[in-house]
Amino acid sequence: MLPSGTVTAVTGRNGAGKTTLLRVLAGVLPASRGTVVGRPAVVGWVPERFPADQIWTVRQYLDAVGRVRGLPTGAAAIAAWSERLYLTPFLDAGLSTLSKGTAQKVGLVQALLVRPGLLVLDEPWEGLDAATREELPALVAEVTTAGGVCVVSDHRGEIAGLRPDAEWRLEQGQLSEVAAPVIGRQVLEVVVDGTEVADVVASLRAAGHVVRSVRPAEVPQ
Repeated sequence: MLPSGTVTAVTGRNGAGKTTLLRVLAGVLPASRGTVVGRPAVVGWVPERFPADQIWTVRQYLDAVGRVRGLPTGAAAIAAWSERLYLTPFLDAGLSTLSKGTAQKVGLVQALLVRPGLLVLDEPWEGLDAATREELPALVAEVTTAGGVCVVSDHRGEIAGLRPDAEWRLEQGQLSEVAAPVIGRQVLEVVVDGTEVADVVASLRAAGHVVRSVRPAEVPQ
């Protein structure tokens, strides 16, 4: 079971099976052996290459995804996420006309329309512009700060910017944890105002600290 509020990196060379593993975790593929347990009700799945060869416009597609997830047509969440990820100018463009990077933004928006309990990102940096790449750590931090789990695959060493809590390496069909050096490690509990949690988590990770979990304050009975 992956701890709540954490980021796990899955690394390995191209063709090692990272994408297959992530698809199984997200529920896109059935497991050929073993069992996935504890998968949250809401899963955000962002494939390495968004399947843009479809007949809809970006807006029509996101509206359809939103309805499936219980949002009303034209939900404010679509406008908000599109603005944040610089997708607004493309909302009425056909999916099949998009560049790879713009299509990736559609993939990110559809995964985040409803906050996922599990966010699975397969090489999420591929094709993204610099501004959106810089936004990724904050997106992930918001999911984990709310108690969600993020699993990210990487084969080019770009995962460092997300400050993962654990790294699993896939080689020849075997998954093994990469041990991090423990040098003077201390465990601290930080209490902050609820409105500042996301910023504090992002700042701690940016400074190289590992954020193991985030929990709400206990309310006196």
